[in-house]
Amino acid sequence: MALPKAKEIVSTTPVVVFSKTTCPYCVTVKQLLTELGTAFKAIELNVEGDGGDLQSALAEWTGQRTVPNVFIGGKHIGGCDATTALHRNGKLVPLLTEAGAVAKAEASGVAKASI
Repeated sequence: MALPKAKEIVSTTPVVVFSKTTCPYCVTVKQLLTELGTAFKAIELNVEGDGGDLQSALAEWTGQRTVPNVFIGGKHIGGCDATTALHRNGKLVPLLTEAGAVAKAEASGVAKASI
C-alpha cells in the first residue's frame, strides 16, 4: 500500500520532499526550496503513521533509503547533496520552474540564493 501511495503523491504534486523533522539535511533542503519561493509538499516520515512503510517503499522504488528524498516534476532528484549541487550549478530553478513550482519572475529574483 505504501508504494502506490508514494507514487500517487509524487505524480500529483510538482515538488515533494520525503523528510524527517529531526534531520538537518532535510531542514537544509526545505529551507533552500522555501528561499527559492517553491511550492512544495513535505511528507514528514517520522510523523506519518505509515512513515516507515513509505521510507521502505521509497528505497525499493528509488534505491535511496535516506532522507531527504526529493522529487521534482515526478522525477527522483536525490537527497540534500544532489539538490544543493543542482542549485550550485544553476539547474534547480529551471527544474522547479518547469514543474510549475515557482513563478519565473520569483525565480529570477532569488536564483542566486546560497546554500
